[in-house]
Amino acid sequence: MRDPLTALTDAFTSFLFGKVETTRLPVRTSTGQAQAVYLPTAAPGLGDSGVIIGREVYSGKGYIYDPFQLYGQQLPAPHWLVLGESGNGKSALEKTYVLRQLRFRDRQVVVLDAQGEDGVGEWNLIAQELGITPIRLDPTAALDHGIRLNPLDPAITTTGQLALLRTIIEVAMGHGLDERSGFALKVAHAYVNETIVERQPVLSDIVDQLRHPEPESAEAMNVAIDDVRAWGLDVALVLDRLVDGDLRGMFDGPTTVGIDLDAPLIVFDLSHIDRNSIAMPILMAIVGVWLEHTWIRPDRKKRIFLVEEAWHIINSPFVAQLFQRLLKFGRRLGLSFVAVVHHLSDVVDGAAAKEAAAILKMASTRTIYAQKADEARATGRVLGLPRWAVEIIPTLTPGIAVWDVNGNVQVVKHLITETERPLVFTDRAMTESSRDLAADDALRAAELEAEQRAAAFMEQHVPDLGGSSESTVA
Repeated sequence: MRDPLTALTDAFTSFLFGKVETTRLPVRTSTGQAQAVYLPTAAPGLGDSGVIIGREVYSGKGYIYDPFQLYGQQLPAPHWLVLGESGNGKSALEKTYVLRQLRFRDRQVVVLDAQGEDGVGEWNLIAQELGITPIRLDPTAALDHGIRLNPLDPAITTTGQLALLRTIIEVAMGHGLDERSGFALKVAHAYVNETIVERQPVLSDIVDQLRHPEPESAEAMNVAIDDVRAWGLDVALVLDRLVDGDLRGMFDGPTTVGIDLDAPLIVFDLSHIDRNSIAMPILMAIVGVWLEHTWIRPDRKKRIFLVEEAWHIINSPFVAQLFQRLLKFGRRLGLSFVAVVHHLSDVVDGAAAKEAAAILKMASTRTIYAQKADEARATGRVLGLPRWAVEIIPTLTPGIAVWDVNGNVQVVKHLITETERPLVFTDRAMTESSRDLAADDALRAAELEAEQRAAAFMEQHVPDLGGSSESTVA
């Protein structure tokens, strides 16, 4: 019941000015037009071609990303940098991204797995699920029929072999080779390749030749044989570490038969290598050149090279230069390089700051998980992130990240299906994902419905694409 005073007021107003209340006619429109009302929260997406990552937090839209589909249109380069402190979901993102990419037949992935527990790398379970045996580089097992990669493998070009030998030596010595040492190495390498034809040349052959150079080597440059021997002494001592030192067995013999470079997933398990020793950058150099000359081929396949603990690469000037060349070369042949780093300061303040800047510049996609406020500000300055993105990075919860795809910046919640969950969250990955699990349990009830929808969508659509070279998820 309306009170008498209100009724009297309404009647008097109607008498003077006519009827005040009007009936609003319904308006029919489309969602495309109506989204203009939500400009602050409905940023444009990346299209519908690629693999599902999750959903954009503010609008709730599905977030789909594929560097191969975006390259040349929205991306100047297909390379990707993933940043964030431990326990915020980097490992989960990497693994689900690879699993979803491998649903397409024209995809192939190489992973450098530098973390692990229980004697295996954290990608071991995924490799087993796909029926793939990881290439486990282990100094303790190498002498007992373990895996070997030969830097002098005939599958690598002669020029590539010499470049690899120089990089190994420069990484170990911490400085570049002078002209005399470089000459001694070059003539030793040339002599070994010319004279050893009945088997694969190995590093011990180079060491022997450096210690006992041929007279022809000295005569070619009109110098004394003792000078050539002296020039190659430091080089021989460095290579001797790979033959008889703490890295023996992994690189001083023929390449192990049976390494399948045509498998959809190739995992190099480096979890048995001390990540803080000189062994890690040496391994990175050898694997990088070996892949460049034996794996990347003009066969129209799209390849993903994922490197965990990538600061081991970018923090060494010589290895960084090698990978910089690999990225430039691989871009023409369909290679997407994915570098996973905890802190940007690990590389931009390191010994290879110049090379690191060049590699970061080639990464047109940047994904940043939670960081402390000071680290977030430093990251924002280096990567040129907008102010609002820098301010929210310290507040991000596990599984949520800021995505910057060539200037298209959005906040994305990564979704994991029930099928993927056992492969992503394992006991061996507890160092990386224990905090993910705790936070995920707290958010699980609210997100379960969204995850089920995403799982149903993938089960319905993605398997149908398995036989296609297209990467369109409608």
